Amino acid sequence: MNDRQYVIDEFNVRDSWRIFRIISEFVDGFETMAEIYPAVSVFGSASISEQSPVYKLGREVGRLLAESGFTVITGGGPGAMEAANRGAFEAGGKSVGLCIQLPREQSSNPYTNVKLNFRYFFVRKVMFVKYAMAYIILPGGFGTMDELFESMTLIQTHRIKPFPVILLGKDYWKDLIAWIKKTMLMKHGMICPDDMDLFQVIDDPAAAVSAIKRIVIV
Repeated sequence: MNDRQYVIDEFNVRDSWRIFRIISEFVDGFETMAEIYPAVSVFGSASISEQSPVYKLGREVGRLLAESGFTVITGGGPGAMEAANRGAFEAGGKSVGLCIQLPREQSSNPYTNVKLNFRYFFVRKVMFVKYAMAYIILPGGFGTMDELFESMTLIQTHRIKPFPVILLGKDYWKDLIAWIKKTMLMKHGMICPDDMDLFQVIDDPAAAVSAIKRIVIV
């Protein structure tokens, strides 16, 4: 056997065994998350401080969700995720952190009463969407945008049932929404007019929770 074939065979063996790790993450996730219905997934930047207005926004929406009977699911990290978990935790609600192993270690926040650790982003993403009745998107970076656009893609392509996707904080989102409408929709026709209804932009946390409650019965 030449060196190249040995490397290929070793790679295939490692991939085969990796399947069992993936399956174990799905099993752990399904067994744990089955107990948290009804829930709302909240996303946002890990980089913000406790003094940030976004942190205060996340903490408030987490509290209101918990008081309305919803479990709050986040990525379990710092920043906006911590804020939403903290609001739910302090209100006596269920607060879930779906943590991910990253090269630059992201510490989990202390405001969760249910925590799962994932190696694979795609397994973690399934948990976010499978067990959520709605998404609330706080200001954030690439990871937040990834979750936002994936949710709209899944709804648009009928891979999941439609649910509320709420962008919280109009000032942060206004330029992105204007670009989507002007460039994607009107200039190039890359999306349909109805696709603009896949999300809502709201400033007030109470209004966001009310928008979810109008559609989801707790």
